[in-house]
Amino acid sequence: MYRMNFYESTCLRCDQTVYQVDRVGPLKDFTFFHSGCFKCAVCGTKLTLKTYYNNQHRQEDKEVYCSGHVPKIGPGHLDGSAVGIRSALNVPKTTNLINDQIRSQNGTAAVVAPPQLDYQYGRFDASALHIAHALRATEIHRAYDKPREKPIEYYLDKDEQTRLEMKHRKEEDDLYRKFTRQREEEDKRIKDEIRDEWEKELERLTSRFEREMTAKRKRPEDTKVLTLRLQQERDDLEKNMTIRRDRKKESLTRKLLEHERAATAALVEKQSREMLELINEKRSAYMMAESIYLEPPGQEDMTAPYPSQAPSPAPPALAKYHIYSHPNEFAYIDEIAISVAQEDQKTFTDLVRQLVGRCGSDIEKARTIFRWITVKNLNTMQFDENLRGDTPMGLLRGIKQGTESYHVLFKRLCSYAGLHCVVIKGYSKSAGYQPGVSFEDNRFRNSWNAVYVAGAWRFVQCNWGARHLVNAKEVPKAGAKLAKTDSLRYEYDDHYFLTDPREFIYEFFPLQSEWQLLKTPITLQEFEELPFVRSLFFRYGLYFPDSHTKAVMFTDATGAATIRIAMPSNMQSSLIFHYNLKFYDTDGDSYDGVSLKRFVMQSVLGNIVSFRVHAPSSGAFLLDIFANAVTPKEYLTGEPMKFKSVCKFKIACEDLQTVMVPLPDCASGEWGPTKATRLFGLIPITHQDALIFAGRELEIQFRMSRQLTDFMATLHKNGIEEKRLSKYVSHLISGDDSVTFTLTFPEEGQYGLDIYTREHGGNGSSEKHLLTHCCKYLINSSKRN
Repeated sequence: MYRMNFYESTCLRCDQTVYQVDRVGPLKDFTFFHSGCFKCAVCGTKLTLKTYYNNQHRQEDKEVYCSGHVPKIGPGHLDGSAVGIRSALNVPKTTNLINDQIRSQNGTAAVVAPPQLDYQYGRFDASALHIAHALRATEIHRAYDKPREKPIEYYLDKDEQTRLEMKHRKEEDDLYRKFTRQREEEDKRIKDEIRDEWEKELERLTSRFEREMTAKRKRPEDTKVLTLRLQQERDDLEKNMTIRRDRKKESLTRKLLEHERAATAALVEKQSREMLELINEKRSAYMMAESIYLEPPGQEDMTAPYPSQAPSPAPPALAKYHIYSHPNEFAYIDEIAISVAQEDQKTFTDLVRQLVGRCGSDIEKARTIFRWITVKNLNTMQFDENLRGDTPMGLLRGIKQGTESYHVLFKRLCSYAGLHCVVIKGYSKSAGYQPGVSFEDNRFRNSWNAVYVAGAWRFVQCNWGARHLVNAKEVPKAGAKLAKTDSLRYEYDDHYFLTDPREFIYEFFPLQSEWQLLKTPITLQEFEELPFVRSLFFRYGLYFPDSHTKAVMFTDATGAATIRIAMPSNMQSSLIFHYNLKFYDTDGDSYDGVSLKRFVMQSVLGNIVSFRVHAPSSGAFLLDIFANAVTPKEYLTGEPMKFKSVCKFKIACEDLQTVMVPLPDCASGEWGPTKATRLFGLIPITHQDALIFAGRELEIQFRMSRQLTDFMATLHKNGIEEKRLSKYVSHLISGDDSVTFTLTFPEEGQYGLDIYTREHGGNGSSEKHLLTHCCKYLINSSKRN
């Protein structure tokens, strides 16, 4: 069977050889590109495997396009010259019956003309099967390209909206006063209880002291001892009563806060409904007389208007990437949110109108609210103790008092923008959670939002989306006010905006199954069994190729378990993985003085990275897998790289029948030659796999796709010093593009081979780069091989 040589393929764009280190592909049509050539054929926009499109009209067209320039599948053009139409136009129109070859209804053939008619003709419109398919394809291609609606100012007067807000604020003021009264009453009740207990206990102590003093005549020194003991017991009693009071207050505060949050959420629910009713009433009245769109939409753009009533939960028809493929598409909208966040507003009406005034779609409105909350960084905001509701910061008093969450605030702001939004309660795999933990109590209860945009309910998690603010020059000191001109970068996690349900379910489980927004909802047990992944896992486009991959992986009789992660081909040249293994319950990371990392073999083959764990003992282990996307140039600088967790697994070894020895003490990281190809363009000729079975001698040969120098190789074996093995490995550079490593093994067993190299200095410089670890092999040497 012919096997395509993926190491040496031709770039479709420039017709030059493309090596794996700089390769994109194979695409669906088995074409390859250089990463620099993988651009839209029309506008030159750089593409990824998630954002490129092919010409669906012409199979011979192998070029790639962006979403804006791909030849679209439109509804077609039908006129008198179209096939089947020419003769139909010449036939007398004696009936309006439908051709059953064009259209069917409810799965049955349409009614045809009576037998006495000599001819039947078809009626072509947007419901014809082949045309409806084309219209749907066009709709997907331009899912975000909807007609832009007029701002709310066109149909709802600001003063009228503000009057409703003032009515709501009065209701809030009454509710907060009620909260204050309840807290004061409960605080007084606790103080009275503690005071009564204190007086009774103090009376008991004093009575006992007086009895002891009068029981018999005491010497002065005895009286002094009793007095000191009484004072000590009194101090201890006061200390214990203070602790009991504080504990009671803490317990009561938690209960009151839970009650206040529920009451606030119920009030916001009512007020949001009233605000939406006002907006929809004015919007509908305006639409009766005027078009709601800024530009008159064409016939093909006449989609259903935003619903006045909240639709029932259902899975979205379009995925997130159909709406937008990169956060940069919202750059203008994000700038609006960042700018508005620099100022303080006195009313929600002012705030939301500043946010959404230039937004023409429901998606843009939701986006700017989401970004305002993430930019505002509410977790670190400082509030005055006496905060009035009619002050700018008074808008967020609920955040200060803990009665209002990010999710309730997002829902409130959405209602002012005319968007349907719900707060969903359930479980989340949040901070402190570990794979294998069951959701048996309230430790991991959480809340999040679903907002109705782009014709469907879509998830938003503002709290997890908000990260931190970084000054491009320096981080501001605590309490310092940021100038508007400061160069700021507001970090946030875009994964939690309009997250696809199939990804969201890995971290969040709603109490109501319909709010999973999945075609086939899962159970809580299935949720617990899903691998524990983080947002970075999806940002890198990672996925699990094996359906049996679970949060808890059980080892076989030899203590082995393998986890495989697949990555998109466009990430193969830049994505680097690392791992950490420790005991599940104790956090210990060594066994008999040997690092647990040496019981994991990480290797990369194609687009699959594998982690094969060999448990050194029975018990449970925690495998944490990290990743970072870096260019070869960044890697070769030698600067420390920051890796972030993408997933975690519990490795359970219940029965170990074979004792495993640790791997040779080589450099950390992946095994195999893939790293050498990715970083140095060093292509393996003789050995493509990480594991080699050899006799007493071995040759490993590479071809250099660019000039390298100063190779170095070190051999490792458990129980033998590295220096003793140095004479058993050598290398030879042949010509300009070949290097061969020759090994002889002094005895049978398992060896590890580390290979180091460096590049020539660029631009004619004689300066040499540092020797950098290139790759490593695991070699089993035996006479039988």
